[in-house]
Amino acid sequence: MGNKKILVIGSCNTDMVIKSDRLPIPGETVIGGTFLMNAGGKGANQAVAAARQGGKVTFVSKTGNDVFGKQSIELYNAEGINTDFIFSDAKNSSGVALIMVDSHGENCIAVASGANGSLVPDDIEKAKNELDAADYVLMQLEIPMETVEYAAELAWKKGTPVILNPAPARTLSDKLLKCLFLVTPNETEAEILSGIKVFDFNSAKQAADIISNKGVPNVVITMGAMGAFIKENDEYSLVEATKVDAIDTTAAGDCFSGTLVVGLSEGKTIQEAVRTASKASSITVTRMGAQSSIPYRNELQLIENGLSK
Repeated sequence: MGNKKILVIGSCNTDMVIKSDRLPIPGETVIGGTFLMNAGGKGANQAVAAARQGGKVTFVSKTGNDVFGKQSIELYNAEGINTDFIFSDAKNSSGVALIMVDSHGENCIAVASGANGSLVPDDIEKAKNELDAADYVLMQLEIPMETVEYAAELAWKKGTPVILNPAPARTLSDKLLKCLFLVTPNETEAEILSGIKVFDFNSAKQAADIISNKGVPNVVITMGAMGAFIKENDEYSLVEATKVDAIDTTAAGDCFSGTLVVGLSEGKTIQEAVRTASKASSITVTRMGAQSSIPYRNELQLIENGLSK
């Protein structure tokens, strides 16, 4: 098992979920739901996924000085994640998502980003030694773009591969793309980055070429049940998705990214790492919740050995 250092920079949230028969209309109160509280946030989900796959993970994030922030840090410590660079913000609350889900699985979500929005380049400076020591840097887009760009440039100058999961979907500057080793958009995000609607191998290839021409040598487009399209320098391939009955797709993309970076840190090719990441996220979608649904390495090994379904 590789012991290369993975630095995840990103968001952490607490998801508060009420499941009820139906969603209330404005001004209405619906009684009789069940309440769940889950740890979430794309950065935290990816850090947990990488740690559960055996990665040596440091997480750079920001929480409020409140019960949610303290609880999050306890959870990450229990996963074996280095939390020395999770900063506390005295002015803002920890990130929170309020989620309502009805009996058909329809949901409505309100997110208060809180302290996630105040993770600034100065915080990255405070973690600079950690960034310098990292073998891989993994980021997403639930923190300010200037922070993502700042960290990516520092890592790029150092020659450290940066992997970006460009979610939630938004446009990216060519300056940022030039600093990346690998970008992992889904179909929607790939369309925003390339202008090409992605629906099959050929359209994925077109989109990947356009994204790659902006400076990223490697592009992995995740296409749900169709699998994952890979452009590795000038080679193209498709890794088929594992067929499962999905019940909740929350954190599937985050599980994919966290598992992928561990595979790369252990010397796997991009194609091998994508194959493992794809299997891990296929487990995630068969379970409810965000971090609670992310598999451990031994569960993945059982599936890879054909001992479990």
